[in-house]
Amino acid sequence: MSDHPRQTGGQSAANPFAYVTLVTNSDYVMGAEALIRSITMTETSADMVVLHTGAVTRAQLAGLEALGARLMRADLLPTSDVFNERHARKSLHAGAPFTKGRKPAFHTPLDNFAKLRLWQLEEYERCVFIDADALVLRNIDRLFSYPQFSAASNVYESLADFHRLNSGVFVAQPSAGTFRDMLDRLDEPEKFWRRTDQTFLESYFPQWHGLPVFDNMLQYVWFNLPELWDWSSINVLHYQYEKPWEQDHPKSKALAPLIELWQAYYNGKAIPDLSTLKNPADST
Repeated sequence: MSDHPRQTGGQSAANPFAYVTLVTNSDYVMGAEALIRSITMTETSADMVVLHTGAVTRAQLAGLEALGARLMRADLLPTSDVFNERHARKSLHAGAPFTKGRKPAFHTPLDNFAKLRLWQLEEYERCVFIDADALVLRNIDRLFSYPQFSAASNVYESLADFHRLNSGVFVAQPSAGTFRDMLDRLDEPEKFWRRTDQTFLESYFPQWHGLPVFDNMLQYVWFNLPELWDWSSINVLHYQYEKPWEQDHPKSKALAPLIELWQAYYNGKAIPDLSTLKNPADST
């Protein structure tokens, strides 16, 4: 197992700033292709880096490289067997069930911790991490001037959730020293991170800086808090829980306009006029 991300594609670091995502299976390859295409359309000057585990093949990643992404192999963290068992899908979902939405069958909670390898990318001064199940709708390069650690609140059901962060989008400053300290803190005896990397990062950076929710707009806001939904303000749309490439998932009807938008980015088709995508609040 490598102890540091290593380049597997032809692109090299060309910028002090990078957008970074993580791919841990073939489903998230699909998500990353739509994400990278969406970032490219914002005309950013930053690098685009895809961290990928050994669960995806070089052939599966070819489309991402063709889109201009820099491919970096990032193995799972060297955590203990006890830690791994505690955070395996069956154990985690039993100890901390997901009751607000459905996680797809390909979701492997333990994989989430691999995103901490972003802190090993010391060739960059600042990175903005974005989950592969997201789209960037307009340029967000301003985030590279935000401090570590900046993230948006985990708001998708009620405003009471503003005190919790969502790790689908965050700003970080790579540092090997920070990464080593994270590993020490992560796998302490009896530690259980109920929402994996998200809970850990909230604990590791207790004074985290808040990004506007529009920099990580969670898809459930569409029907739970429609009054908060404003297409002219949304910069990043995050498809938490059910994924837009799943066939007929439980929320597919309610989220149909958002799925249509993702499909357009994924297939390289014309992007719908956002003002025509009506949410429940528009009918009241």
